[in-house]
Amino acid sequence: MRSLQMKLVLVLVLLIVSVMAIVGTFMLNQVSVYYFNDFTEQMNSVFNAEVFAMLKTEAQAEGGAERLNTAVEAYSQAMRISSYRNYYILDGKTGASLFGSNDDEVIRTPAVISALGGKIGQEKRVSSGYIDRANPIVVDGEVKYIVYVKDTKQDQQSLTASMFTIILRTMMFALLIAVFLSFLFAKTITTPIENITKGAKKLSMGELDTTLAVSSNDEIGTLTEAFNDMASALNTTLAKVEDERNKLDTMFLYMTDGVTAFSRSGELVHHNPAAVEMLGFDEKTDKTYDAIFKDSGIELSSLFEMEGSFEEYSLTHGEKTLKVSFALFGNEAEDSGVIAIIHDFTAQQKLENSRREFVANVSHELRTPLTNVKSYTETLAESPDAPDEMKKQFFGVILNETDRMTRIVKDLLTLSRLDSAKMDWKNETFSLKKSVENAYRAMEMEARRNGHKLTMSVDASLPSFFGDRERIEQVFINLLSNAVKYTPEGGRIDFSAENYDSFIKITVKDNGIGIPEKDMPRLFERFYRVDKARSREMGGTGLGLAIAKEIVEHHGGEIRLESKYGSGTTVSVILPKDEAGEAI
Repeated sequence: MRSLQMKLVLVLVLLIVSVMAIVGTFMLNQVSVYYFNDFTEQMNSVFNAEVFAMLKTEAQAEGGAERLNTAVEAYSQAMRISSYRNYYILDGKTGASLFGSNDDEVIRTPAVISALGGKIGQEKRVSSGYIDRANPIVVDGEVKYIVYVKDTKQDQQSLTASMFTIILRTMMFALLIAVFLSFLFAKTITTPIENITKGAKKLSMGELDTTLAVSSNDEIGTLTEAFNDMASALNTTLAKVEDERNKLDTMFLYMTDGVTAFSRSGELVHHNPAAVEMLGFDEKTDKTYDAIFKDSGIELSSLFEMEGSFEEYSLTHGEKTLKVSFALFGNEAEDSGVIAIIHDFTAQQKLENSRREFVANVSHELRTPLTNVKSYTETLAESPDAPDEMKKQFFGVILNETDRMTRIVKDLLTLSRLDSAKMDWKNETFSLKKSVENAYRAMEMEARRNGHKLTMSVDASLPSFFGDRERIEQVFINLLSNAVKYTPEGGRIDFSAENYDSFIKITVKDNGIGIPEKDMPRLFERFYRVDKARSREMGGTGLGLAIAKEIVEHHGGEIRLESKYGSGTTVSVILPKDEAGEAI
């Protein structure tokens, strides 16, 4: 009875039995109603007003009971008097039987009692075991006789028994048909469901390409199609999950942060190459938390007692500064563990140190001219009668220092816009040859004032360039300015632009003081200067090369610097060209 098929069969059988029982009960009840109504109609048709008048006349004559019996007997056929239906002439006072179609004793039924009271009496219950009618014969206001008809329902019972037998046989036949049809019906439902169950078992065993045949267009067919769609979606989803797992494995393998995972007992369950490199442990021998984090001072047991699910520690491993974040995973005690994410904070620490140094340099660069401006201004304010020559000299110093601060602030704003990608680039196609010539003319007089020989050589085939003309010229002027500043009087500066197949090369070469080898890696750092005292004396801020590098790299190029201390410096700007040979 646990199978769906047997349940469907049982439901259909019970349905047939219930329907047949209800129909049979209704039909048997209708037989009783029909028999009762038929008896009532017969009695009403026999004992009409005319018959009652005649019976009353007979009852008043001498020998009234006998004459009444003879008159009623004449209507025996109309009343269908038989072995199961009889009439009786009863005494109107005592209800005793005087005459009748048989000699059975008449009991006082509710109908007889009603007749003794002067009213026509009749049993009104269909479910009663008999049907009767008592007609009072009233003479001079008194009930003299009662004509009583009683039916024992034998005919009805015989008909009811026959109908019950027919209904029972019909029910048995219907049950046989119902069982047969219910088996067929249940089979049409359970067979596809069994197929779906088998398909589900195959899916659970990993056969993800399982597909079921759709044999109908009904709900079962829709369910089968839904199963096939589910199997296809599951196959696709698992493929995606596998792909994501492979991606995660690849990510863990190549990610720069180190990852290690430990079970609750301290066993190493996962790690990536970055963790090995940062922590420096041996993958073959170091298999536990204590072996890998032995010098950290962090107990594994304390990690499982964290108030939250995440804690962060800073560790020093050799020259490295590491930040280790511990997080718990798993819910059950036996499946829980801790994962450690190790981040090499060394570069960020260096960056933080550079930031502090940058702030200190900015403060120092601004403090010096501000101090000078304040000092000279206070002197002028306290000496209103100072000679005009001294005032002129002091105002000149103040203007120079103000210009110096303006240049510093301007350069800082330029770097800020470059860093935040908020620089307003005015890109256009312009003549690179003219830009080189503009830079040359801008620095020609300055070079002469310093006693330098400035030469220019421009390739005639130099193409146009797409970019910010003003910024590109700013780079050229900045490089020429550095060459003029750091080349002794009487030096030589060569400014050239050459056209190559895939790039353009602009070069500034001088025979100045050169740059020590130890300072070369830091030349493009902000505020870095080789000779700080001389740079300040010449108005340098230490930001020019940093700005030039940012501008050139924004245009897809690079700056190359070659120098030998005491022999001069060569700075080259490499700008790219597109595939057609045009400058980008």
